[in-house]
Amino acid sequence: MIKGLAITTVWVLDQDRAKEFYTDKLGLEVRTDLTMGEGGMRWLTVGAPGQPDVELTLMVPGPPALDPESAEMVRTLVAKGALGAGVLATDDIHGDYRRLKERGVEFLQEPQERPYGTEALFRDDSGNWFSFTQRREGGLDTDKDWA
Repeated sequence: MIKGLAITTVWVLDQDRAKEFYTDKLGLEVRTDLTMGEGGMRWLTVGAPGQPDVELTLMVPGPPALDPESAEMVRTLVAKGALGAGVLATDDIHGDYRRLKERGVEFLQEPQERPYGTEALFRDDSGNWFSFTQRREGGLDTDKDWA
């Protein structure tokens, strides 16, 4: 049976730049960085310190996962900022928001209260957007508006 999520793909436009962004700016750690075979695909994964069982693979759109036409479409959507890559969790949304902003992370939205917690939105260096969220104590507030 499925035990949980282990690895998920984040499409990036440049793996070296993405590696720098995810480690130097976001504070994630490199888990794997290797090339499979001579001239093969680069397998680059990062993850949050203290969470060894979940990784993001930072992949450039292309073979073997995508044919050339599909890869170009994905690159266009990433660069346009049309793809959301997920939710990254924090225990200190306001402090981490300030620290990440000081490191040069481009935020699309300052922290705002939501029914599920406090959320800020940012883009990575390729254009993907992430929700950066501190969950609400006590769970979802179903009485709060979804503004």
